[in-house]
Amino acid sequence: MLDSFEILTTSGVVLWSHTYVPVGANIINSLIRDVFIEERIQPQAEDAGSKPTYRKEGYTLKWTAAKDLGLIFVAVYQSLVHMTWIDKLLDNVRKLFTGLYEAQLKKEHTSMVDCSKFGPYFERQVQELEQSADGATASSSTSVKLTPPSSTENDSAEESAPAQNLQRTQRPLYDTSADSTPVPTPDTSRPTTPAQSHLLTGKARPGGKLSRRDRKKAAGMGSAPVSSGDEASIKRKGKGSAKRNRVWGDFGAEEEDPSMVLDYSQADLRDEASENEALEEIKPETWGRKTGKGQFVLKDLDEEMDAIIAEQNAKKETPAASTGIVGSSLGAIGGLFRNVVGGKTLTKEDLVKPLKGMEEHLLKKNVAREAVVRLCESVERDLIGLKTGSFTTIEATLRTSMEKALTKILTPTSSLDLLREIQTVNAGGRPYVLSIVGVNGVGKSTNLSKIAFFMLQNHHRVLIAAADTFRSGAVEQLRVHVRNLKELSKREGGEVDLFEKGYGKDAANIAADAVTYASKNNFNVVLIDTAGRRHNDQRLMSSLEKFGKLANPDKILMVGEALVGSDSVAQARNFNASFGPGRGLDGFIISKCDTVGDMVGTLVSMVHATGIPVVFLGVGQHYDDLRGLNVSSVCRLLMS
Repeated sequence: MLDSFEILTTSGVVLWSHTYVPVGANIINSLIRDVFIEERIQPQAEDAGSKPTYRKEGYTLKWTAAKDLGLIFVAVYQSLVHMTWIDKLLDNVRKLFTGLYEAQLKKEHTSMVDCSKFGPYFERQVQELEQSADGATASSSTSVKLTPPSSTENDSAEESAPAQNLQRTQRPLYDTSADSTPVPTPDTSRPTTPAQSHLLTGKARPGGKLSRRDRKKAAGMGSAPVSSGDEASIKRKGKGSAKRNRVWGDFGAEEEDPSMVLDYSQADLRDEASENEALEEIKPETWGRKTGKGQFVLKDLDEEMDAIIAEQNAKKETPAASTGIVGSSLGAIGGLFRNVVGGKTLTKEDLVKPLKGMEEHLLKKNVAREAVVRLCESVERDLIGLKTGSFTTIEATLRTSMEKALTKILTPTSSLDLLREIQTVNAGGRPYVLSIVGVNGVGKSTNLSKIAFFMLQNHHRVLIAAADTFRSGAVEQLRVHVRNLKELSKREGGEVDLFEKGYGKDAANIAADAVTYASKNNFNVVLIDTAGRRHNDQRLMSSLEKFGKLANPDKILMVGEALVGSDSVAQARNFNASFGPGRGLDGFIISKCDTVGDMVGTLVSMVHATGIPVVFLGVGQHYDDLRGLNVSSVCRLLMS
């Protein structure tokens, strides 16, 4: 089992970290001191061409380097554990990290690198490599032919020599100027904001700069205070003197910069700021691809990772060599024959303990208990009386059956091709209407804006209707999104506008008026935002039936949080039943998927409760953080 993974610069600044088991900071510090700084220890490779290895206090550390960016990638695990896939993990993580953040790393005078979204990429790489190692071990049991893994590339020369230091203001890991005491590595990733090192002591720097307080004290000692008695009557003059930008140095606020004005309450300054504010361009290939018919379709996360790794491999001058059989060791093969059952007909008693373990596993993955119980009952009916194959454990047979059950639930039974539906509806001479509903705070407006940006990629004319007339700031929030999308639409094609009538009006009437306005002004897509409401408040939910009749949307999508847990079942059922007879939800958008790692059980809970498919996954706060559902990937995460 991997204990920790660290990504740091050659100057000792930790950019990203993931910890499974707490590891003392002295372990990484010893690697930096002994190998990179003092060069007292020459690292050894276990096999020819494998990554260099350093051992300390029962831990084995392997690393690789991105020399051009000055980065070191370090994996830490127990020396007693033989992990054959660590070299591959180091290579893949290096390619993913440099592919995602190379632009930030190469930016001049950069002070931080925002890698807060790197966690899901890392977790999936670990899970895929662990599963591939297990699969290779199982396949090698019939033919005990050991093939040592060959090198994918020779990195030992690059990794042993530190590259040029990258000056970051993120937290330094090691400082040679002061003695330090080991501190356990935290479980979560280190923050990307500047922070003082936990290993640094409070030694004063010789010739250091005086703080502002000390300078004032020195000035006060040199001269007597002078008072005229009418200080209160003195008023500041000048347009920029009300609020001025303060310059922060190493010891706090040092002085004020008169060239920058922070008071934007005046209309001319506010308009000038909005005109000068430029949005960073979003590259379409980073979150989707063009089909042969010219349509823009979304990627899923697995496709994105494969594309990044393939791009990094293409940059190499020589192709990577074959890695041979993964995990083909005597210890691994010997362990394969434990608990093997061959040709056994399974009974209910054989499945009691494995099903109990599977139930607890799915509950930990955030699947609602109701869905877990029904899934396990379905798997039990499927397996009782089944004759297992040769060299197959009961647990492996159960796992395969559960994966099939999950795949069956999550696979849509109807088409989810929005682009084709839009073409069909537009051919009839009317705009395509899509509405977003959900509980308060799940991210309805944000995900509606993501869908609008997806439509702009396909050159549609989009009208966003502000039908949330209850929450303060809801209309202003959509104004900001539309302003940003308008600027992006100049680059992507398409057109977007906002239909609003302020607050306190009837949301159903606003939605109906928006559809009429879109028909008259040649908008072919209408996206309707609605107010958030509690699913157990009948008074708030009853207005959705009128909304469905007047707006008559072609598709109603509910936004659900990946964090919500067991309450997702009640939310999905109540919203699905609130639109009246013959009308219900058409799909789900699961937001905040980037915050839960592999605990994606909310998808299963909501689909199992209603039979309605998941259309989109929200994986961040940017307009391009929208992905399609990859059923096999979700099943793999749930069974990991």
